[in-house]
Amino acid sequence: MPGQTVDAVPALLEMPAMMRRRVDRLGRLACQVAYWCQSSAENVPMVFASRYGDASRSLSLLCDLVQGQPLSPTSFGLSVHNAVAALYSIAQGHMDNTVVVAAGRATVAAALTEAVALLADGAPEVLVVFYEAPLPDDYAVFQDEQCAEYAWAWRVARPISSAHLASEHLAVRVDLGPATQAVAAETADWPAGLLVLRHMLRQQQARVASEGPALIRHDRINTQWSWGAHV
Repeated sequence: MPGQTVDAVPALLEMPAMMRRRVDRLGRLACQVAYWCQSSAENVPMVFASRYGDASRSLSLLCDLVQGQPLSPTSFGLSVHNAVAALYSIAQGHMDNTVVVAAGRATVAAALTEAVALLADGAPEVLVVFYEAPLPDDYAVFQDEQCAEYAWAWRVARPISSAHLASEHLAVRVDLGPATQAVAAETADWPAGLLVLRHMLRQQQARVASEGPALIRHDRINTQWSWGAHV
């Protein structure tokens, strides 16, 4: 099982200092992988996705309300779910469409579905940024899967020689019906976002589309997601 927290938070030197000081721990993870994946201000659509976002900041604001303390406008502005995407967009001078997704256990699948829809609308490619952190202790009762602190980014595009709308290295399909395959026991408790990332990377390393079973996720009632890579 991956660790609950990362060993070191990125310095995020690509972002201007005055803006960087406003980005919290989770935001730094998300913005750093976005910079690594998109070094210049390319005006392509972006999808930022996180199941919980910065729940710790939101909880802190609620505690201030209960105690009758005035709320910090800055903290309030940074607590909304699109705050990380907004800070990154401003720092990059990004002027294209940005979508922020939260869909419970199906957040990672919803993010890639949104990216495919943007490709269908004519986007040349889409930057997908997925980031997550464990809930604070006061919210732990609502946590229905293992959580860890992590972030990853993918550049999703149409295959060069295919009419299918998918990324150059991944495909997403939604099936209705019962499960056909089980997740490997050693990764059954992984967070959804990390499990999908691990599966895709392992298939890419094999460089064979049929290598190993497809990853099946059941994140919504009567729905299953089948993840597989193709080259």
